[in-house]
Parts: sequence; structure tokens; C-alpha cells
Amino acid sequence: MASPESTESGGDGHDGGLHAPSHWAAAAAAAEAAETADADADANDSGLDSASTTTSSASISSSILEYRIIHGRTYHADRGGAQYWASNDDQANETLDLIHHASTLSLGDKLHLAPLDRPRTRRVLDLGTGTGIWAVDFADEFPAAEVTGTDISPIQPSWVPPNLKFEMEDFTQAWTFREDEFDYVHMRYLYGSVTDWAGLFRQAYRACAPGGWVESYEGSPTLLSDDGTLEEGSAMAEWGKFFYEGARKLGRVFSPLPDHLQERYMEEAGFVDVQVSTMKVPVGDWAKNPRLKEIGRFIQLSVETDLEGIVQFMAGLLEGWSPEDIMLYGAQLRREFRAKKTHAYYLQRVVWAQKPETASKS
Repeated sequence: MASPESTESGGDGHDGGLHAPSHWAAAAAAAEAAETADADADANDSGLDSASTTTSSASISSSILEYRIIHGRTYHADRGGAQYWASNDDQANETLDLIHHASTLSLGDKLHLAPLDRPRTRRVLDLGTGTGIWAVDFADEFPAAEVTGTDISPIQPSWVPPNLKFEMEDFTQAWTFREDEFDYVHMRYLYGSVTDWAGLFRQAYRACAPGGWVESYEGSPTLLSDDGTLEEGSAMAEWGKFFYEGARKLGRVFSPLPDHLQERYMEEAGFVDVQVSTMKVPVGDWAKNPRLKEIGRFIQLSVETDLEGIVQFMAGLLEGWSPEDIMLYGAQLRREFRAKKTHAYYLQRVVWAQKPETASKS
């Protein structure tokens, strides 16, 4: 059995069309005929209690609190270019926190790979902060730094370290920060929301102080395997296709990995000493390595916690997908996860780079 390790492969394996919704109805019927009646009884058992997330106590206009409702789930309201595919309710926020834990484990219990100079790291920006969990952990680890987390939804906690604040900011628009304001700009899992990757890193360069660092952490939704256990037409093989097909409808690049957009546009913006770490992240607990096994368990749990919420916005952009079809697909995906026959992983890439010490103001 092959175990995931660091790789420099940029292949994404997302070629091929998405199966029609009727495929999953047939798959469900076949699975039910082959399995016991209670095979799916625990389909919605996440293994963790749902965590209640309070909104920020910062002054936020009532307009920002308006959300779209899709099949009973809340999503970010469309404002400017800030259309985002993931839900922003408590169930989705629990998933984000699980992913944060798995991501930290994958970095060797680190919050960053950029070689930050602690005394010089005085002002930090966490772009697209989500629930704010990374910003909270970083503010605790760097108590002398002033940390700012930005997002388009006020889903962050009220009780935070004194050196942390949250602001509502749409990074797809012109940033409101001063030039050379931050010593470290951190961004993670912005895929599917970036309208202009080149523009993103140009703005990051402008906001970053000379000698400061930018770090971008992204992944691919496409599942792969090295031993042929990922079968074409399976729910796991189809997972990434939802996002690539939906992204085409939105007119966006869902993942920057295949075309190396992170490193390319960092260099184009003017950053130097660009470093890249590409890793294989297991899905499920099939890996022999104990650390990878734990990471895989948390990744599987994060998907199962809010599978329908993750898929539903993108599936809604595609023709013919009903809430019932999404449930059937989700049930099949859970079956495949729990069968533990597929040694699947996805690629994640962390890219960090420095703004030259001698950089002049634009």
C-alpha cells in the first residue's frame, strides 16, 4: 500500500465529465441490494458534538448579516465579487475547524512554514479567516503581534486574544489596508472564491512590508490514488468534478494547483525566495503512518460532517441536481469512505515568499 508523502506533482486528474444525477440513484439501489438495511443508519453521525459559533461583536452593518438561503442552509450573500461556494452556518463552521486541525497536523503541528522572525512579526493579516481559528491560534503563539482576520461573513468568535481583531473585507475588491502595513500575510483555502489570482498577489505585495512574508495554502478537490483503488465512476472519483464543473459556471479557477498559480503570480508580483511544499493528504485512515492516519481520519470527518452543505451550492449550478440527488450521492460517498477499500488522497500546496528588503513604494 502506498503512503502519501511530499510530492512536486502538479497533476490534478480532473478530466472527464460529471455523471448525471440518475447515476447515483442507480448506485444507491445497487448498494442497498447488496448491504444490510441499516448500512446507512449512521450516515449523519459526525463523531463530534456540533459547536456553536457566535458572531463577532465588532460593529458590522446589518447588510453584511444578510445571507442567501439554499435548501435550508445559509451561504454568504453576493456582494461585489464575494460570491462563495461554501455554507457559513454552524455545521459548516465545524467542518472548517476540523480542516484547520488536519491542516496543522499536516504541517507538523505548525501554523506556518514561512521563516518568520518573531521580533519583526508585528502586524499580521489572515485573509479569508473563516471561523478565525487560525488567527486565534497565531495570536496566542505571537502575543506581541497585532493580528487582523478578514472575511465576508461575521462568523468569528467574540472571545479572542487581545491582540486579535476581525474585520469584514472582500479581498476580491481593492484592499483598504495601507501600503507596507503587514509583516506577514497569510491566506488559506481561498479556492473557488478568487476571481483574479494575479491581482490577489499584487495586492498582497502592496500590503506586505519590505522583508515581510506572504504564505498561501491551497488544495485540490480531486481525489487520487497510487495503487488503482480509486475506481472511475465511484463517488470518490466524482468528488472533485462537482467543484471544477461548478467553477466553470462561476467563471473561476477552482484550484490553483494544476497551473502553479500561487508561485507564478507571487513571482510576477515581485516576491522573491519563493518556496513550495506539495503534499499528499490521505482521506480516511488507510495510511500506515500514524500521523497520516490521524490526518486522514480528520479529513474524512470534516467531509462527512457537512457533505451535503459542501456539495449543494456547486451542484445547484449544474443542470438536473435536486436536493434528493445530492443526498443519494452523499450516501454513496459515505459508503465508500467507510468501506476503507480506496486509498485516496488529495494534493495540498503551501507556497511562501518574501517581499525584498529593498522594495520601494509603488
